[in-house]
Amino acid sequence: MKRFAQLVQETAEHVKEIFPWDLAERTASGDLVLLDIREPYEFSAMHIYGSINVPRGILETACEYDYEETVPELVAARERDVVVVCRSGNRSVLAAYTMHLLGYRRVASLKTGLRGWNDFEQPLVDAGGNPVSVEAADEYFTPLLRDDQMAPKG
Repeated sequence: MKRFAQLVQETAEHVKEIFPWDLAERTASGDLVLLDIREPYEFSAMHIYGSINVPRGILETACEYDYEETVPELVAARERDVVVVCRSGNRSVLAAYTMHLLGYRRVASLKTGLRGWNDFEQPLVDAGGNPVSVEAADEYFTPLLRDDQMAPKG
């Protein structure tokens, strides 16, 4: 049995990852699809301006025509640069790998995710397009685990 971290690590060996500063440079200079695969409530709280939200749970059908979840811009992006974004860079690695299997040839994952993007002090906006402060994003991205979510000690 594999653990989540092991699965991400093994998958990352087959996925191109870029750092926040690379993404900042690329968003300023070109034709790029930013795909945020977090859940809608996460996307509404904050995201990179111009990104599209397709939750990971419907990614495969969003990448194909003839489904209710189809996102035409995403289907047409198989030959475009696509950067997949999540909170920490783990889910995006898995999603980028899946997209590669679906024929996306220029797909990458944002290493460190939006947490790293925020640490690099790059802009985030809320659902209304309003800027989110670095401090508010720091608070949002701080994990809040309950005791029952922690691995047993010993």
